[in-house]
Amino acid sequence: MAAGVRFITPGERVEGAPTPGMTREEAIVTDRIWAGLVRTEPGTISAWHHHGDYETAVYILEGGLRMEWGPGGSEAGEGRAGDFLFVPPHTVHREITPEHQAAQAIVVRSGTGTPVFNVDGPEPGP
Repeated sequence: MAAGVRFITPGERVEGAPTPGMTREEAIVTDRIWAGLVRTEPGTISAWHHHGDYETAVYILEGGLRMEWGPGGSEAGEGRAGDFLFVPPHTVHREITPEHQAAQAIVVRSGTGTPVFNVDGPEPGP
């Protein structure tokens, strides 16, 4: 990105790296940050993925989501509009939206390298 302040309008966002079940729109991409908008449709279960060396902060704008992670996908938490969540680097996870409502979130990642790695699943559980 060029030096100085820049405003990014919705029409300037571009499609981000795909994960089945999610739509990512990139707004800001530099060598140290990724920021954008993520949407998931009602009743969607995203594919398992992680964000490499990036730390990820998510602010849920609309709807809600369940996040699963950990050995065998054994850990889970739920968030709703107004909640923040944090995903550490290399944490394999997936998002699930309720049957009745889509979710929309602002996502900001800090790190370097490739920002999305789709994988077959989490490490096996005990």
